[in-house]
Amino acid sequence: MTPEIIGLIMIGFMLVSLFLGFPISFTLIFLGFVFGYLGFGNLVFYLMTYQFYSVMMEQTLAAVPLFIFMGILMEQAGLMERLFQAIQLMLSRVRGALFLAVLFVSTIFAAATGIVGASVTILGIMSAKTMNRSNYDVKLAAGTITAGGTLGILIPPSIMLVVMGPVLEVPVTDLFAAAIIPGIMMAALYAAYVMIRCWINPALGPVLPVEERADDMKVVFMEFLKGLVPPAALVGFALGSIMFGFATPSEGAGMGAFGALFLTLCYRKLTLAGLYNACLKTLEISVLVLVLVAASNFFGAVFSRLGTPTMITNFLLGLDMAPMIILLIIMALIFLLGWPLEWVPIVLIVIPILLPLVDELGFNMLWFGILVAVNLQTAWLSPPVALSAYFLKGVVPEWDLKDIYKGMMQFMCIQVVGLILILVFPQIVLWLPALIYSK
Repeated sequence: MTPEIIGLIMIGFMLVSLFLGFPISFTLIFLGFVFGYLGFGNLVFYLMTYQFYSVMMEQTLAAVPLFIFMGILMEQAGLMERLFQAIQLMLSRVRGALFLAVLFVSTIFAAATGIVGASVTILGIMSAKTMNRSNYDVKLAAGTITAGGTLGILIPPSIMLVVMGPVLEVPVTDLFAAAIIPGIMMAALYAAYVMIRCWINPALGPVLPVEERADDMKVVFMEFLKGLVPPAALVGFALGSIMFGFATPSEGAGMGAFGALFLTLCYRKLTLAGLYNACLKTLEISVLVLVLVAASNFFGAVFSRLGTPTMITNFLLGLDMAPMIILLIIMALIFLLGWPLEWVPIVLIVIPILLPLVDELGFNMLWFGILVAVNLQTAWLSPPVALSAYFLKGVVPEWDLKDIYKGMMQFMCIQVVGLILILVFPQIVLWLPALIYSK
């Protein structure tokens, strides 16, 4: 049996193991060992040592725990609730005001936290009761909350982009700059969709009752500023320093973590128990991500050493299809994998397999990376995994899971529209990095 065929069998075992629910990291290490030994013998032990050491020495990945810590502290500070209430009162006479409030707050906090589960949970807690009381459509409400929560995947400083940078061999700063306009565009598409639906059918998002409207708009505006300025300043402080070259991603993440700690202290939300829990959650999430990065790096190295990526690349190139058709096939594959899998195994396992083909076709890696990022938002909006649905159901038990799924599927279609726009107009991604870095 040739090494290339061994590599294909290894991928088959890997996919079956993931779908059966085996722990991803240990599965990848085990499969890498077994099939690597079958393919090229004792060299697999040296390859593992080298790959794990390379990951541990990757300075960019030091930003992961710092950004996670920043997000958890921002969640504890309680700024999201204050901002939501202020926007809700400012737009109280507008149809679908609560939808807009959810999307605005989720966009701001996507940049401040980048943790999808936390965003969906908090958005559900603070908006669902008001939406129910105001007779908002459950499906559209659930879709808005879950879609808004997924913006944390795309809008920098996104943990996924930090992890994706070394995989694509693209600077994380470039990925951050490239993701800003697509992130805002996706939020705008969500907002346009809900407002058009409310304009066609006002019953989906009626105006707020008179008793829930503000008496003094000056007070509301001050609350809006208090909720908006601190997280916006923190994001500008951390992200701006990275994008404009004043700090590396790790240094910028460190400044962001310090800023979040300072804000939590200023708002008198910092307690010893809260700080301990934040550190513990940071440790748990960071270990999960970084061990998986190392395991997938080893698995990918074994797969590459077996020669299977080259065989697949040559096969697809030999089909005599236009490069754009092959890219569409790749995007369709990622889209389908986003249904049962989360972004982590796709970015760390599937994307490295496809990279030689993408490189051979001559596509811009920065553009490809953002295409993948937008595509992978579907992992949080697509059944059967759709973790956002379970986060929302956990905090709003009165909403039927079937209605939550129906709402999410509407916004998954908007994801496809956004993906098509980026495919047709690459400058949506490439314009801002070119402007900042003159590339």
